[in-house]
Amino acid sequence: MNRLLDLYWTFAKIGGVTFGGGYAMLPILERELVNKRGWTTMDELRDYFAVGQCTPGVIALNVSTFIGVKRAGVRGALAATAGFLTLPVIIILVIAMFLRNFAQEPVVQHAFAGIRVCVCVLIFQAILRLWKKSVVDPLALGIYLAVFALQVSSAYLPVKIPAAVLVILAGAAGVLISMARNSRKGGADR
Repeated sequence: MNRLLDLYWTFAKIGGVTFGGGYAMLPILERELVNKRGWTTMDELRDYFAVGQCTPGVIALNVSTFIGVKRAGVRGALAATAGFLTLPVIIILVIAMFLRNFAQEPVVQHAFAGIRVCVCVLIFQAILRLWKKSVVDPLALGIYLAVFALQVSSAYLPVKIPAAVLVILAGAAGVLISMARNSRKGGADR
């Protein structure tokens, strides 16, 4: 029971103080889950983000579910997910009740403008952290450049390429590259 409460309170704290979506939350998740608690490694956290990107739902919420399963099975997943959702749902309900009356006020519009800038900085910081740990060799850089080119050109194509498709294609490319490297190593060992 203590493990479930620990999961609940940890993710309630994370969910209540982080803003800007999954990538903006990466530094906080890293500090809390990797550095402070040792519940996961940075490599695993990046993997959770990758899987969370191509599954339905919010990335950081999916990460809380993955960590919960790792720590305490299905009950852990439920505890972590419920913890993550508790404060944001309460905060959103309160904001929704009052925002309609104040959304057009200049001070509220300026506050949102400031928040948007802050979120961009948090996302950029997460991108830099992911970049340093993910683009580690020329082949990883090639995958990055190919996905980037597809994403950018998708805006000009008649059919947009969904992000989940790009993630799956990048994963498939990673598997193929790994298989090619392993077959070369196997051939060199003979």
